Amino acid sequence: MLFKSPTGIEYIITGLGNPGEKYRYNRHNAGFMCVDYISQKTGAKVNKIKFKSVCGETFINGHRVLLMKPQTFMNSSGEAVREAAAYYKIPLENIIVIFDDMAIEVGTTRIKRKGSDGGHNGIKSIIEHMSSNEFPRVKIGIGSPPPEIEVIHWVLGDIPKADRDLFFTTIEKSYEAAALMVDGNIDRAMNLYN
Repeated sequence: MLFKSPTGIEYIITGLGNPGEKYRYNRHNAGFMCVDYISQKTGAKVNKIKFKSVCGETFINGHRVLLMKPQTFMNSSGEAVREAAAYYKIPLENIIVIFDDMAIEVGTTRIKRKGSDGGHNGIKSIIEHMSSNEFPRVKIGIGSPPPEIEVIHWVLGDIPKADRDLFFTTIEKSYEAAALMVDGNIDRAMNLYN
């Protein structure tokens, strides 16, 4: 469906993570890292405080996009997304959420049109605040922890040096997938990157 926002913003791309330097390179901050990468690729500055987030505007394939990094901490990400979506009158199908996923291996991405929260508290919060799970998402694989490591320590642990090259390749793929998605080519993104 072709959508033209009255404000000019056509899409929101929000990366999930936790604010603060100590979380910067955590596995759980994969979404933030992806938004940082998109801002570098498109020359955007993501430095305005709005919607309980750090935001910036950019163009991707001719579409005006709001880039967001919610500063609410992961478990309340939905507050920020709801505020921005309401302000810009963005439909759910034009809100792309990028986040970490333990169910898929490092170096892997998965694009979905909609779905459950899969145990991810950031996605759970967005579903609750938007009263729907029908928004597209880009999942970045962080792998699952070995039995001796608790989930919370795994997701809040930094990406190990051994995984960094593979992980950052996934960040690049996530940008490429998001660029296809804002062009309305979600099927092509799924075929190429899933």
